[in-house]
Amino acid sequence: MCSRYSQTLPADAMRSLFGYRNQVELQPREAIAPSEPVPVVRQTGGQARELVLMRWGLVPSWVKDPNEFSMLINARSETALEKPSFRAAMRHRRCLIPADGFYEWTGPKGERRPFHVARADGGPIAFAGLWEHWQGAGGEEMESVTILTTSANADLAALHHRMPVLLDPDDFDAWVDCERIPAEEVMELLCAAPDGLLEPAAVERQAANPRRTDRGAPEPFQGSLF
Repeated sequence: MCSRYSQTLPADAMRSLFGYRNQVELQPREAIAPSEPVPVVRQTGGQARELVLMRWGLVPSWVKDPNEFSMLINARSETALEKPSFRAAMRHRRCLIPADGFYEWTGPKGERRPFHVARADGGPIAFAGLWEHWQGAGGEEMESVTILTTSANADLAALHHRMPVLLDPDDFDAWVDCERIPAEEVMELLCAAPDGLLEPAAVERQAANPRRTDRGAPEPFQGSLF
């Protein structure tokens, strides 16, 4: 499960990589938590892309009361086309979620330590995401998003058996083009990242705290892990 991630990419670098045209003010965030607004890149009409903010924790359109529904922060990619909560979004509302790393925890119960997982070359990350639009009986509206997961690769297997799906820039067009590319044709993209792409680094517990106010990189852990 991916329940914390970081996004500190400069605005110009994000726009260049993800190809959206609009401008949105974003603050660097070292620990993003579920229910918070997160940047999402989706395709609009005419094959253009836009960056929008959505709540992390998908709420399907058929939910009557979001307050009584458990947030769906992750979706298993293997069954996303079958599950009622995700199948419509897999066909019509695929998106990209910019990041530069994510957190996983390991260790004995009560002594679990976070690892910040980033690309070994320091490059950006694009999670495969699904988004939904919910509208209440009173006219209230909300857009929300979930991160697709798959089996962990060798880089992550010691920390967790699952990992977020990371998309290569060459696959961005196919993933977000829900009008022309059927969901069945992009299922092959929902696989583990190549071994060696990622590098987990032990960090202090505070690094994964969404309430942290400093904007520095996650502080490396100095003690013994176990």
